[in-house]
Amino acid sequence: MDSLRIEATSCSPLIDFDPAAGLLRIEGESYPENSFDFYAPVFNWLEDYLKAPAPAVVLDIGLSYLNTSSIKCMIDVLEMLDGAHQKGQTVSVRWHYDSDNDRALEMAEEFAEDVSLPFEILAH
Repeated sequence: MDSLRIEATSCSPLIDFDPAAGLLRIEGESYPENSFDFYAPVFNWLEDYLKAPAPAVVLDIGLSYLNTSSIKCMIDVLEMLDGAHQKGQTVSVRWHYDSDNDRALEMAEEFAEDVSLPFEILAH
């Protein structure tokens, strides 16, 4: 399976999914004009990837800002990964946030509450 890489812009995050390593990175800010269009290739790639993933999959997130529609898309990504986790696949999340941004911590905690997979929240 091919990697998925979408370069960051001023309003959309870097998407860097390496299937061999099982590392799925999303970094930056997410407020594209149409979040559902932007994330469509992410959903399609993940759906295919989760049919035969690496032995361990880590979603590594460093998002400093998400608009409302991006939050919905991130919930969808997390639900896809949580479904794989519930089927016995080894899946985890590492959510990075700026320790000076209390709202970012609250958002990460809210996401963590919605899933059963291992979810680590890391300040820096």
